[in-house]
Amino acid sequence: MTDKTNNEKQALTEQESRALLATLETRFKINMDRHPGIRWGDVQKRLLQSPEKLWSLNEMEKTGGEPDLVLLDENSKEYLFFDCSKESPLGRRNLCYDAAALASRKANKPAENAMSMAEKMSIEVLSEDVYRKLQQRVPLDLKSSSWIKTPENIRTLGGALFCDRRYDTVFVYHNGAESYYSARGFRAVLKV
Repeated sequence: MTDKTNNEKQALTEQESRALLATLETRFKINMDRHPGIRWGDVQKRLLQSPEKLWSLNEMEKTGGEPDLVLLDENSKEYLFFDCSKESPLGRRNLCYDAAALASRKANKPAENAMSMAEKMSIEVLSEDVYRKLQQRVPLDLKSSSWIKTPENIRTLGGALFCDRRYDTVFVYHNGAESYYSARGFRAVLKV
């Protein structure tokens, strides 16, 4: 695929952009506690200047992530949109961890893997630290779980990490990277 084709693919129509912005504005206003002191007009202006980011947010929305602005990075001044769906996004479940894990499966391969899907959507899978910070603001994954970025030393040995929230506590677990489950997906962040 050429860059031109990829860029064309990563653009929303004017109608799609308006619909997405309306959805994001509604969610933003309903959940003001997630982003105190931030004005929607400033966010919308930034989004309109970055059509490729709107495309990624639309992909997050289409796969059930319910993206919302949660943080403003004080250093970079970037807005950080996270998947805020109560459970791991439904359209991003049944995925093994990465392309190597998918290739290693001999039978019953899932359709996709988390890391490749995130890359195609131009979003970033959460690290453990960022997942925990998100959980401090929004209690998530009470019945599901989400893959997180796995340190290379663990991944080299065939493992991968995932998190969930049970008993009002965030837990980190390990699994073979090639495993996949109907209740495990991945959460992501998009910097705008």
